[in-house]
Amino acid sequence: MDKKLVYFLCTGNSCRSQIADGWLQLLGGERYVVQSAGLEAHGLNPRAVQVMSEAGVDISTHTSDVISQELLHRADYVITLCGHADEHCPVISNKDVVKWHWGFNDPAKATGTEEEVMTEFRQVRDDIKARIEQFLREGQ
Repeated sequence: MDKKLVYFLCTGNSCRSQIADGWLQLLGGERYVVQSAGLEAHGLNPRAVQVMSEAGVDISTHTSDVISQELLHRADYVITLCGHADEHCPVISNKDVVKWHWGFNDPAKATGTEEEVMTEFRQVRDDIKARIEQFLREGQ
């Protein structure tokens, strides 16, 4: 059975799309090929790496990439994780692609103490995991 390609998109490919990429690779990697990218490449956010490591998922070797037209047109699923990416996603010529928007807060915009910021990162991490688990349960 060919694995389906899931392409997670965000604005900067630094936090949310990286977290989703890590979770789906861990939880559904036997069923899916997983890629992530952004409208821009902002670099991998160290706090995203830290909170995923706390959950036992290593995303430290991930790279922050700009959307590839080739992957976009080959994807079975294109899932945007922020409103900006949803609104500005390039046109997809693949008529068979399933395009969804899963909106999550941007933890990189969290303010407060370091602990408050990290709490926001952990909350987004856990929310994304729950949505990935739902995706897998629904047997997409």
